[in-house]
Amino acid sequence: MTFIQPAPRSMRTFFVLWFGQMISIIGSGLTSFALGVWIFQKTGAATPFSITVLMGNLPRILVAPLAGAAADRWNRRRIMILTDSLNALVTLGLVLVVAADALQLWMVYLSAAIFSLCSGFQDPAYSASVAMLVPKDQLGRANGFISLAQSLEMLVSPLLAGFLLVAIGFHGVVLIDFLTFFFAVGTLLLVNIPQPAPSGSGRPSLQALWKDMRFGFDWLRGRPGLIGLLVYFAQVNFFLNFAAVLTTPLVLSFGNPATLGAVQVAMGAGMLAGSLLMSVWGGSRRRVLTVVGGICMTGLGFLITASRLSAWVIGAGLFFLMLFIPVASASAAVIFQSRVPPEVQGRVFSIRSLISTSMMPLAFLISGPLADRVFEPLMRPGGGLAGTLLGAWLGTGAGRGIGVMFLLAGLLVIFSSLLAWANPHIRHLESELPEALAAEGPASPEYLSVN
Repeated sequence: MTFIQPAPRSMRTFFVLWFGQMISIIGSGLTSFALGVWIFQKTGAATPFSITVLMGNLPRILVAPLAGAAADRWNRRRIMILTDSLNALVTLGLVLVVAADALQLWMVYLSAAIFSLCSGFQDPAYSASVAMLVPKDQLGRANGFISLAQSLEMLVSPLLAGFLLVAIGFHGVVLIDFLTFFFAVGTLLLVNIPQPAPSGSGRPSLQALWKDMRFGFDWLRGRPGLIGLLVYFAQVNFFLNFAAVLTTPLVLSFGNPATLGAVQVAMGAGMLAGSLLMSVWGGSRRRVLTVVGGICMTGLGFLITASRLSAWVIGAGLFFLMLFIPVASASAAVIFQSRVPPEVQGRVFSIRSLISTSMMPLAFLISGPLADRVFEPLMRPGGGLAGTLLGAWLGTGAGRGIGVMFLLAGLLVIFSSLLAWANPHIRHLESELPEALAAEGPASPEYLSVN
């Protein structure tokens, strides 16, 4: 492999790369929305949603150590081209299956798993590339733009998908998603992503890869502030996804696909507002405070969402929640990008992702059955919780059991944030751990989630 000496950093190359990924992300959002409507119309239950999200995350988590080693040892641009190309092929397969009216639930689960596997390799390569492309003082803005692309997916994709499902049907929506991958691969072919020299042996043997996979754990183990932050992220991601994965069945329990689209637009608008804020502002100097404070506010958003079975209230709560996700996520990304040496960021960032998302599969696995078999029955008229204060406050009937789960999630997110701030290693992380990036020039020998 050829390692390229880093060129002077500028935002221009980053924006080219970001634009192609943004178009592809919006296309993927079209298919995601259409599949969500298809699953609910076919099953009418919450469990298939949680299984789909589980399959969309578990492979990515499991391959994280190997993917991080690959991002540091092999060409990051080629990894991204390969994974985008494989995603395109799977999407083309969905186009053909949908056109033949032969789509089955297991096919949705399988495609979600393959997309997740590709994401597992692409994410550390993409994240580690940012620090090589962007000046240190622009990292906050760059990560704000990455969140902006995700928010545009949440804002634009539901609006387009709702219109396109009527205009050109499910098959046409998935076909458009397939075409957007050409933007992602095309922009990757146009840019050059500097690759830092490896910190160890360049021989891609199995022994060397295993050593690389262990390196991320060993590097983080000696830095208690970063480890504490990642354990906090793991807790928060469990609570966030314990409820958020049920947003679609919550809304469709009283509304229609148009109502769901409006709520998802509200979510996207909230994330867009937060992303624009970070793109312009770049974050405060006390980034740990911004991270913990922002996550605490997401808990309050869950409490608002749980309070009433109304599209306006749910939309307002999710808008408020999503407003703070990019603020917290971008600030957390800068903490890691500025304190982890670029030549080991792939390995360290993959372990960062592994730890911070480790509890999410459990949330996906239990949320659907808990909603269908426990909380929803308890909140039906005459159910075990119907005559309690919760029943009087939240109301009873379809969707109110999921409302209780949103309420619990919000309270636990707030409590976890208070515990995190009480940890001195987390609170003083920025003063205890020196930065690894110079102010300019080459650096020395990165579903809802915060990581």
